[in-house]
Amino acid sequence: MKNILTGIGLAIATVLAAPLAVAQELPAAEQTYKEIEATLGIVPSHIKAYPKSAVAGAWTMFKGLELQPENNALEPKVKSLINVAVAAQIPCRYCIWLETKMAKDRGATDEEVAEAVAHAGYVRHWSAVLNGLQIDFETFKTEFGGD
Repeated sequence: MKNILTGIGLAIATVLAAPLAVAQELPAAEQTYKEIEATLGIVPSHIKAYPKSAVAGAWTMFKGLELQPENNALEPKVKSLINVAVAAQIPCRYCIWLETKMAKDRGATDEEVAEAVAHAGYVRHWSAVLNGLQIDFETFKTEFGGD
């Protein structure tokens, strides 16, 4: 009986606390939306569709990687070329389109974009061969002078 009462009490507490948790998350999301709009001029639809409980964290990650080059080791153009290459391998047409645009906006040429995508395909090819043929990892490392 004690377990049942404890369970009921926990359920009631959860139901009563849920609106408080949501109320605490919404201001963070709304504030994040305001910051995104101030920075980008819009709040993109995929951000609006993102869970409100996680949008502030996603925005913080984006800012850190994309909008604060002084805190990053990679140049913006290099990061964009990496992003294009990864997007091509996922594949994600949204990402390919946007990351190609970003790379070009950051000074990348069509040839650089093509080379980044080709490198991604090159790595993917050898990954498929090495993993598919189950090449011994320790032997592989030894062949290339690894520990």
